[in-house]
Amino acid sequence: MKTLKIKAAFTEEILGTCSSSPDLYEKYIVEKLEKNPNKSDEIDAVCSTLTEYEEAETAAPQTVFPRTEDGLPFLYDYQIKGFFKDTCSALRKVKGTESSKIKAFKKEIDGLIFPKPREIIIHTDEPIGFCSRPLRASTPQGERVSIAKSEAIGAGAWIEFEIMLMCDDHEKAVREWLAYGEFRGIGQWRNSGKGRFTCDSIETV
Repeated sequence: MKTLKIKAAFTEEILGTCSSSPDLYEKYIVEKLEKNPNKSDEIDAVCSTLTEYEEAETAAPQTVFPRTEDGLPFLYDYQIKGFFKDTCSALRKVKGTESSKIKAFKKEIDGLIFPKPREIIIHTDEPIGFCSRPLRASTPQGERVSIAKSEAIGAGAWIEFEIMLMCDDHEKAVREWLAYGEFRGIGQWRNSGKGRFTCDSIETV
């Protein structure tokens, strides 16, 4: 078992992923807590952001970043796992990659690879802005276009986190996935290049 210590910098702005609709959280908050009491910290982290937008004069964005008690934006550890799964799924189709050697990759990532801490702070010296873009959908009534708006943290922001590997053989795969962040990132609108990052350092501790 080994641990990797990572420092990564975003080369493109990263967008928030949590819904900013107070009605949505009011509707599902009780149901979530009944099914999983551990979800209360996530709901609190998002609701603190919703309060800010409810009091603001401008309309709330569609998606936001959760905040710590000190008001700092962060990523949850499971978002790193989600990035790993998405990346491994893509790279499995490339012959000769470490990802192509992992068969039940979702189970292995869930059960043997653990990012930490729970809340991965996004460090930035710039104020959080917004990103708006059109969303197009084909419906039985024809093409429809809506506007999506998200909180955005600009390029140059950085994160530090660790990855605990229960199986040492996964180190090469994890390094492969982290390198893929140069092409496909984390957060909303990844297909456009948002959330891309590079690793400034990866140390084995």
